[in-house]
Amino acid sequence: MRITCRTTLLLIFVLVCMPVFAQTKDALHEGFLNPPDDARPMMRWWWFGPAVTKPELKKELEIMRDAGIGGVEIQPVYPMAVDDAAKGIRNLQYLSPEFLDAVGFANRTARGLGMRVDITLGSGWPYGGPKTTVDLAAGKLRVVRVPLDGPEAGSGGPQLRPGDKIISVVDGSKLETELARRLELAVPDPNHPVNASKVYFIAGHTGQQVKRAAFGAEGNVLDHFSRAAIDEHLQDVAKPLLKAFGDEPPYSVFSDSLEVYGADWTENLPEEFRKRRGYDLIPHLPELVAGGTSEAEAVRHDWGKTLDELIRENYLTPLAEFAAAHHTQFRSQTYGDPAVTLADQDVPQLIEGEGMQWRKFSYTRWATSAAHLYGRDVVSAETWTWLHSPAFRATPLDVKAEADRMFLLGVNQFVGHGWPYSPESAGEPGYAFYAAAVFNQHNPWSPVMPDVMRYLTRASWLLRQGKPANDVAILLPEDDAQAAFTPGHVSIADEMEKRIPPRLMEEVLDAGYNVDFIDAATIEKLGTVPYPVLILPPVERIPLSAYRKIEAYAKAGGKVIAVGETPSRAPGLMEQGDSAEIQLISSRMFKGDGRTGSFLSSESELGAALHKALAPDLDVTGQTAGLGFIHRRLDDRDVYFVANTSNQAIDAKVRFRSDKRHVQTWDPEDGVVHGDVRVDGSQRLTLRLEPYESRVFVLSASSRPATPDKFLGPSLALVPVENLSRDWDVSFVGPHVYRGHLDSLVSWTRMPNHEFFSGEAVYTRNFSVQEPGNKVLLLDFGEGKAIADDRPAGADGMHALLDPPIREAAIVYMNGKRAGALWHPPYRLDITGLVHAGENRLEIHVFNTAMNELAGQPRQDLTELRAKYGNRFEPQDQEKIKPVDSGLLGAVRLMTAPVQ
Repeated sequence: MRITCRTTLLLIFVLVCMPVFAQTKDALHEGFLNPPDDARPMMRWWWFGPAVTKPELKKELEIMRDAGIGGVEIQPVYPMAVDDAAKGIRNLQYLSPEFLDAVGFANRTARGLGMRVDITLGSGWPYGGPKTTVDLAAGKLRVVRVPLDGPEAGSGGPQLRPGDKIISVVDGSKLETELARRLELAVPDPNHPVNASKVYFIAGHTGQQVKRAAFGAEGNVLDHFSRAAIDEHLQDVAKPLLKAFGDEPPYSVFSDSLEVYGADWTENLPEEFRKRRGYDLIPHLPELVAGGTSEAEAVRHDWGKTLDELIRENYLTPLAEFAAAHHTQFRSQTYGDPAVTLADQDVPQLIEGEGMQWRKFSYTRWATSAAHLYGRDVVSAETWTWLHSPAFRATPLDVKAEADRMFLLGVNQFVGHGWPYSPESAGEPGYAFYAAAVFNQHNPWSPVMPDVMRYLTRASWLLRQGKPANDVAILLPEDDAQAAFTPGHVSIADEMEKRIPPRLMEEVLDAGYNVDFIDAATIEKLGTVPYPVLILPPVERIPLSAYRKIEAYAKAGGKVIAVGETPSRAPGLMEQGDSAEIQLISSRMFKGDGRTGSFLSSESELGAALHKALAPDLDVTGQTAGLGFIHRRLDDRDVYFVANTSNQAIDAKVRFRSDKRHVQTWDPEDGVVHGDVRVDGSQRLTLRLEPYESRVFVLSASSRPATPDKFLGPSLALVPVENLSRDWDVSFVGPHVYRGHLDSLVSWTRMPNHEFFSGEAVYTRNFSVQEPGNKVLLLDFGEGKAIADDRPAGADGMHALLDPPIREAAIVYMNGKRAGALWHPPYRLDITGLVHAGENRLEIHVFNTAMNELAGQPRQDLTELRAKYGNRFEPQDQEKIKPVDSGLLGAVRLMTAPVQ
């Protein structure tokens, strides 16, 4: 087992770790120790081609189950090979009887293994395909100028593309001078000045095709604003898929992040706009395109609001209703392009996010906030997309580093990205998705996958208990975002990255609080702000009804803090009469003696203002860079998940804002509970976390009976006993077994003929000890070395910035018994109960990544594949495929510590 005090938790005046509690009938701990299978991470299961066979499907599902994976999301994508009977490769056409039979078989097999099955209602993303005709395809407003005179004047107008419809023609010579100037800037065309042109406004189409489509799933992306488009898709794609499941429907049907780039129009938009906004959009098209005035911004807002309502009513709602009618649930990544809002996430039954950015705006916090607001106890995230690219480079430490950030964001269900279907004919290491980590059995470190999954499962389950306890809500200025929309760019989530500055998020988090987002529509729906503190970032536009509710919240004792700017304007063109009252509310709340809110000129003042409003939830002092937490509140306990997200150790003193006085630490890796120590409200606990280490603290009102147990003395008090870094026998597992002797520990890449080895090596040696007596014996592998992040700013994905002493994972055996797995700091095991006086046998199985093997292989020749199916994907970061250090690299030492 790991040393029980790997995180040193101490009272300021008592430097000890706590005894282990007896495992009494405690439902919370029982669930933590043996969490249900539904808390296990899932995997997105890419079916390439789809060229799948039933024996391979069954085999991969069984491997997943044994690895601790709880379910799959079936995602058919592009072919990886042409048909080859000799290799058993046959690409099944999407939605063919053979393909649907494979779907049904996979569902039955997974259910028999106790696993969850989800399915994407399409191939690749976004929805669309061969049945999506141009009239049902994603729409876009096009603007074209045609000269009033000259050789092109008699051309009869612009050249139209398939599906184009002219919706308005404006004589540029009759436009007001200022509007003509702005329109000329918005639609640059030096050959055709606006005042000498006719300007054609055309309802066209984006031309976007389904990305990463499977064989037979190619085609247009559908119009997400059109009910006819989604109805066609449900009829021709979703219903056959659901029929394949028989009387065991999937747990959920899935819609990936929207990514309908450039979509901003639909055929009936003018009619719907007039009905909803109360005026005609067509005469305002020059203003909408040109921008630059308050009137133009109001029109753009109304256009964006109408688009949002249409996607909610004509895409999200039909999918949720379809799922319910077919006895399943709709799981959706409701963000991106086009114009969805945070409040729209109340439509899907299951909410999902993406992105590990926990200290700035992210799609994941967008999703978890909605889940908290709308009462979804479970919220998932697509996780490990782009993790340590290229494919196969990711390590177990990378997995934990990103997963812990997801926990801090509020995620408690992982959908791993992912598991490539890879038959034996694909060789080693087999297929990989073009932009993702690989978690299948071809990954050399897969033997520690059960340990990794066990950690994630326990923490996921525990963070579903009780209710979220985030203190601070940040208002998303969605109405300002809609007013900033321009043709081809109608994403609220993208606008939020500009309007919620990272500095604002950092100030809140560093002050000791966690945070959710909220929008005006949600405040109106709930009738108030369900948080102690509401922060208004710079906001200009807000609906009057929502602002009145914010003022009422402040009068009732809620803390409202505005930063940089206070609301002054109503959002839509027909609502401008409300602006005066909005300005009055701002004046009442933030000016004068009777003000109920606080106004700050910059984000730098936020920490002090928050401390004045509410004591920190986690009050931290010391070396704390990279420290994060999330808090769940139960009826009788408080649960805090605390993580070090950095590559430097954290030494801090912490105080929890809880009326519960008894503190325990719960270990998600082995389920062991350490405790109990009693604190009062003023006392701090001293906390040390190694790089990328995490810990769960459970606070309760009363102590629990403890059984006597050894615990370590001050600061571990580690004493070296013997250096075991020399004289190892090593054998490499595989078809060409190598056995040798190492005088010192070096990387496999420095051993003759092993530069390109990926897999497992077994290190063995003997050592002798005396009777340990009243001491704990530890096996210590060293600390690792922090490395700099050399990636360009804004690069996709992440990885742990640490060169560990074990590259990349190890399973340790003492005298033939498993002592534990090591795959993240601290690289230390308690072996006290496994050694005896005299000679002992130490055996360490070490696993690296597949990068070394890949580096020794030629890159895949895609010529034949692309000749058959076209260029459907581009392998990422191939230039980074190089051998990496592998094996045991640190100083291995036997250590002791006295027992108190």
